[in-house]
Amino acid sequence: MTGPASATHLVLIPSYNPGPRVRDTVAAARAQWNPVWVVVDGSTDGSAALLQAMAAQDPGLRVLVLPENRGKGAAVLAGIEQAAREGFTHALTMDSDGQHPAQLIPDFMRASQARPRAMVLGVPVFGAEAPRIRVLGRRVSNGWANLETLGAGIGDSLYGFRVYPIAPLAQVMHGQHFMRRFDFDPEAAVRLAWAGVPPVNLPAPVRYFTPEEGGVSHFNYLRDNTLLTWMHTRLFLGFLARLPVLLWRRLAGRVDS
Repeated sequence: MTGPASATHLVLIPSYNPGPRVRDTVAAARAQWNPVWVVVDGSTDGSAALLQAMAAQDPGLRVLVLPENRGKGAAVLAGIEQAAREGFTHALTMDSDGQHPAQLIPDFMRASQARPRAMVLGVPVFGAEAPRIRVLGRRVSNGWANLETLGAGIGDSLYGFRVYPIAPLAQVMHGQHFMRRFDFDPEAAVRLAWAGVPPVNLPAPVRYFTPEEGGVSHFNYLRDNTLLTWMHTRLFLGFLARLPVLLWRRLAGRVDS
């Protein structure tokens, strides 16, 4: 992208051992937006050096390197903390492995600029290659997320292609020590909804690449589903504690409408 850099909105890409598609992913994001930041989360596959070489030739690309793997949420937190220090107000997060639609970055940014208090959530449109167990599993997570927010309107709790307002996201992350790994995306959506951040849902295709196509997945069914189960248990207990406030907010909204 050759246009001037945005002073408020940036693309933030957490990256851990992303595989060969990372170069094309970052280049595609840069073709759509300026600036783009990549947070290398302790990668050991040589991708940090590759990305730093790209950044040396592109002033619109910055690479932040964490010394050890901390998890997706921790990488996002490191990125938004630095972004906030430099005056940015919103961050669009996307994966580094090519699954997310870089061509929709401008549409999501415009939606965020039109409603800066909102979180703009991608709602995945799956192709035929999507693993059925992943599709079914996210339906369960989405059902829990909408229960925990009393139907706040979270279109999809797990899809990481979304725009966050930085200040409220940093506030909810600093308020507890969870949300640092695979649990980041669903817990961020729920806790932001609790904080009164409204969701805006936009459809976005997602592509699952096979290993032969350069696809890399760090999802572990046992470990990560256990993490999600524990997360939703915690969130449900938090929902019960917040239920009077959520009910009042829902009733007040109906009266205002």
